[in-house]
Amino acid sequence: MDLELIRLEVTDHVALVTMDAPPVNAQNAQFNVEMAYVFDCISDRDDCRVAILTGAGKVFSAGADMRARGNLADTGEKWQHNRRTRESYHAIRECTKPVIGALNGPALGAGLAVAASCDILVTAEEGSLGLPEVDVGLMGGGRHAQRLFQHSTLRRMAFTGYRVPGPELFRLGVVEACVPRDQLLAEARKIADSIAQKSPAAVRLAKHSMNTIEEMSLRDGYRFEQNMTVQLSSHPDSMEAMAAFREKRKPDFGG
Repeated sequence: MDLELIRLEVTDHVALVTMDAPPVNAQNAQFNVEMAYVFDCISDRDDCRVAILTGAGKVFSAGADMRARGNLADTGEKWQHNRRTRESYHAIRECTKPVIGALNGPALGAGLAVAASCDILVTAEEGSLGLPEVDVGLMGGGRHAQRLFQHSTLRRMAFTGYRVPGPELFRLGVVEACVPRDQLLAEARKIADSIAQKSPAAVRLAKHSMNTIEEMSLRDGYRFEQNMTVQLSSHPDSMEAMAAFREKRKPDFGG
């Protein structure tokens, strides 16, 4: 697929995915299709062990492209629109590799849904998360935001359009770091490089496990994790990790 709105670069097992739809990385049908395609590709590529997702310019993503809503009255199009949109987010969450969201600026509405679909978040000081749909007569990504925020904060966002600023996101534990914008990708890269050094098989199973147990009971979730541990223990990477630990050396993972 020819990519126009999403850029993909891979170096040292780290994929850098950049939303590049000026001026504010608003999301239309093409954007959604490209996003899903890129993360499906990352799932399949052995040279990618972790991804960083960020936006070009000063906005992570301002949400849905309101100008692209004109044809939703066409037969079937509103359903197609909804399907494309949610699948672009699910492609991030279901990507077999961890995804680090690097908020270079505001992530609003559908942009928040993109951010919430990532595994780990870091933000620039100028970053923020918000649900502005109440001001334009729409509904927002409340279920996605529910993964990040507690009851009161979430409802304040949904009912008022309040944008939670970067420093507050860090205080609330929503993001792992809040740094000046010019340090953002370096901060994300530190986490990405740490993940890339781990066993690819172990990280893949860890993400699969985290996604699966998210809505399970304690008993069922821990049973699932135990089964994943049994599955991983027979993998060559697991044996290499245990041998390296015994021999006090750095492991050499084959993936």
